[in-house]
Amino acid sequence: MAEFLVEGPFEIPIYRRSAGRIVRAQEGNAFFKAHSHLSGRRGCYVVGMRAGRGVTPTYVGKATKTFKQECFEPHKLGKLDETLVEYDRGTLVVFFIIAPTGRGRPPTSQIGDLEKFLIQAGVAKNPDLLNVKDTRQAEWSIKGVIRGKSGRPTRVSSAFKRAMSI
Repeated sequence: MAEFLVEGPFEIPIYRRSAGRIVRAQEGNAFFKAHSHLSGRRGCYVVGMRAGRGVTPTYVGKATKTFKQECFEPHKLGKLDETLVEYDRGTLVVFFIIAPTGRGRPPTSQIGDLEKFLIQAGVAKNPDLLNVKDTRQAEWSIKGVIRGKSGRPTRVSSAFKRAMSI
C-alpha cells in the first residue's frame, strides 16, 4: 500500500496589475525555486482559495512525471487564472499529496485513484470545482455520514463513522 504525505498549504505567487491578477510561468518557476524539495516529487495537488477561516478547493491535479513539470503548464495556468477571476479576495494556495519514494516506478495507478478520490472530496466541498473528469457525484448518501444534508449527526451516525474510519 502506498502511503502519501501531505504538505502545505503553500501560497502561489501572483502577478498583480491594476487590471487584475494572473499566474504566469514565471510565478511557477519562482514557486519551485522557493520550494525546490517538491519540484522532483510526484503525486497529486489541490489548488484552493484561502479566505476567512478555510480553504475552498478549486482544482485537483496529478503529477505522474514531476510537480515542476506538471503544476504550472499552460492548461493548469488557465485553471489558476479561472480561480482568481472567480474570487475578488483571498490567497491562492496549493496542497501537495506526495507519493512515496523508493526503488522502481512511481505508483501511478495509486496516484490516479487518489486523484479521483480528491476530486470527489473537492466536489463535495465545492460543486464548482474546475475539474472536468470524474466530477459526477454519486446519487446516494448516508445521513450523518457521507453526502448527507446539513445538521448534527446522530450518535449512531458518529459511531458508524468512527467504526468505518470515515
